[in-house]
Amino acid sequence: LSDWLKLEIRQGGKVYYQEYGKGIPTSDFKQTGVTDRRGTKVTFHPDPTIFKNILEFNFDQVSLKLRELAYLNSGLEIAVHDERTDKKTEFKFEGGIATYVADQNANKTVVSDVIAVTGTHEGCDVEIAMQWNDGYAELVTCFTNTIKNRDGGTHLTGFRQALTRTINNYATENKLLKDSKSSLSGEDLREGLTAIISIKVGDPKYSNQAKDKLV
Repeated sequence: LSDWLKLEIRQGGKVYYQEYGKGIPTSDFKQTGVTDRRGTKVTFHPDPTIFKNILEFNFDQVSLKLRELAYLNSGLEIAVHDERTDKKTEFKFEGGIATYVADQNANKTVVSDVIAVTGTHEGCDVEIAMQWNDGYAELVTCFTNTIKNRDGGTHLTGFRQALTRTINNYATENKLLKDSKSSLSGEDLREGLTAIISIKVGDPKYSNQAKDKLV
């Protein structure tokens, strides 16, 4: 997606460099020096034949995305510096998605603590954070490999089913329901729920190229 791109990698005490044009290498991948630092630097220019209407990068939009990435990667520090205007900002959230949920509910009356769970199953890493407020709206945001899935998908379906089953099982075991045959509906249990679902999985499948829905 870039008409030119310069890649510089610092790893293992060495510096490596390569240039690309429209996705094709235009120089050899070679060592250019030594270093005691680690990291990758990418300098690129969007291809104007693809992004015909692009005028310039929007600091607020870029910052919003990087803030999201900082939430999804607990402890990662991301700094943004716009050299055109000298605007700067930094993001770092030790609490990860639990902090994300708490921040989403910052201006609401909450009725529970933030509940955070993590787990690994069949090579899939799962992180979930949730909290209820006194409102009626449900706000569940889903991510796969740090990419937002606007239409949810199989991870959202699984979460909703598990939440309903778990709370109903707890209510039945502790005799909180009127009778053994009654149960609470998923819609009722999710009133006022704010939640983040973040999974990391190899080779995910999506409904479209924009990755709106995990299938």
